[in-house]
Amino acid sequence: MDPEPKNIIVRMPNWIGDLVMATPVLAELRRAYPHARITAMARVPLCELLRDDPQIDELFCFSKGSSFSRYSDKKGVVEKLRRDRYDLGVLLTHSFSSAWWFWQSKITARLGYECNGRGLLLTHSLPLPDKVHTQHLVITYKALLEPLGITPTDASPRIFLNDKELFDARLLLQQHGVREDSLVVGINPGASYGSAKCWLPERFREVTERLLQEDNLFIVYFGDHMSASVVKEICQGLPARVINLAGLTSLRELACIICVCDVLLTNDSGPMHLAAAVNTPIIALFGSTNEQVTGPYRKGRVIHKHVDCSPCYQRVCPIDFRCMKRIEADEVFDAIHEVLERKINKRLALSSP
Repeated sequence: MDPEPKNIIVRMPNWIGDLVMATPVLAELRRAYPHARITAMARVPLCELLRDDPQIDELFCFSKGSSFSRYSDKKGVVEKLRRDRYDLGVLLTHSFSSAWWFWQSKITARLGYECNGRGLLLTHSLPLPDKVHTQHLVITYKALLEPLGITPTDASPRIFLNDKELFDARLLLQQHGVREDSLVVGINPGASYGSAKCWLPERFREVTERLLQEDNLFIVYFGDHMSASVVKEICQGLPARVINLAGLTSLRELACIICVCDVLLTNDSGPMHLAAAVNTPIIALFGSTNEQVTGPYRKGRVIHKHVDCSPCYQRVCPIDFRCMKRIEADEVFDAIHEVLERKINKRLALSSP
């Protein structure tokens, strides 16, 4: 692209996991254009995950029809985009409306995938890759930079957390009795897309009860407001070493607490990608979705039985939920136990003279 862009805006995806998987694009742009001003544009509250990201110069938070942001309607967003006079806009969303906003805002070069009838609104468009349904979404996002002459590196998703936030996360766990030498297992039994992505609640509880046989082990349950009732049901009657934080954390608090966990057990979900982005070991349970496309990027262990109807991408299983029912509690417990054993051995090695 000629001339080299000086003022870049990147429209980030609208789902937690997708936004996390798109963060390498920010790193690739910063590497290619070290002197450019880079703005990341994301919805409230997802945008808070990009705070402290050294790849960007500005974080543009907006919301649709909400008072949580100064930019809560189309007019306000377009006025902001026009005023800042971007010479390159990169669309990591596939919607017509996001391309329409960039076009209305007179952004000089508008780069995105050609889908949903928005090709005429883009100055540089690419067809979706032939391997879009088989290659990882991180790779698909990076491939969008091809018209810029950027050859992707092996940059992985990252979320940047500061020391004060991590201190507060550890302090919160200490208030629940967690000691410095305790093992902490995070469990995320929900998924925003639908119940077809979720392992059975009774099996999460079975694994929890078995893990509690280790005296110095604590379990932290995560979830949003939608999954809070399921988490409450799972945790009902369990000892105080099971900490229920479902619906009680901001996104950054969630990322920080996941960061201080020794391992996270999770469905295919946003918290799974947060764990990958902060280098927490992952045991990920897949059924209705494809781990080659949306699994933890180059990290963690995936348990997926690959039944004949999977991946179906249904929100709710229309038949017998065989993909998740075939994942047994024993297999999941053993996978977590292996990670914890490695953690214990590492600690012993570090403490030995």
